[in-house]
Amino acid sequence: MLSTLFKPFLVALISASLMLMVGCSVPRTKPASVTDRSGGSSEPTPPGYYRVKKGDTLARIALDNGQAPRDVVQWNKAANPNFNPNVIEVGDLILIKAPAGSKPARVADKKPVADKSDSPATSPEPAKVEAVAEPGIRLSWPAKGKVIAEFSETNKGIDIAGKVGEPVLAASDGKVVYAGNSLRGYGNLVIVKHDNTYLTAYAHNSKLLVKEGDTVRKGQRIAEMGDTDANAIKLHFELRVNGKPVNPTPYLQ
Repeated sequence: MLSTLFKPFLVALISASLMLMVGCSVPRTKPASVTDRSGGSSEPTPPGYYRVKKGDTLARIALDNGQAPRDVVQWNKAANPNFNPNVIEVGDLILIKAPAGSKPARVADKKPVADKSDSPATSPEPAKVEAVAEPGIRLSWPAKGKVIAEFSETNKGIDIAGKVGEPVLAASDGKVVYAGNSLRGYGNLVIVKHDNTYLTAYAHNSKLLVKEGDTVRKGQRIAEMGDTDANAIKLHFELRVNGKPVNPTPYLQ
């Protein structure tokens, strides 16, 4: 009787021992590693480059970095012949600074100031090429009308009211580096580069009167006021200094 009761217990004990031995013989493995792909960390962006973010366009990247879109395209095509400005993806690196050895385009020629001193003439020193313009550019008003929106972090310029077809004028001498409507929120847009530091933008025009590459003079008619991509007829006017928007009002005369 005792052996009959003990036999099942003995079988269970032997089975548990065998399972324990088998379990100990199987080597343990490390937990599966989990890679965080949420975008919390990103590779550092090399100097002179911009890493594309969601919603970017090449024209917007150029404007925000104080460059002409055409120049940005040329620099990137020189570095990568397969570069397509119409197909850029999040995470791509875009060259936004002129490569070493490239010659900056001359925007506006300035006449040298005559030396009226009585000192004897000496051999002129070689002219120094300035990387940036002198501070304190003076701009003329790009349109006649009431300012209906002041500069702010969200507006990035000033808005001037008017009527459809009223003239939009270049605020200073320069070169047209963009004329089109590919920047969302700006409508028909003209961007004029004045030198390596300053550029101005004229948005929401009904008609553009200049094209990329044109040289314009201060006060020249470059567009006609309108309401493209806007809720009212107005000129949105921006001043960018090294690509950064600043309040243009103190610069206007």
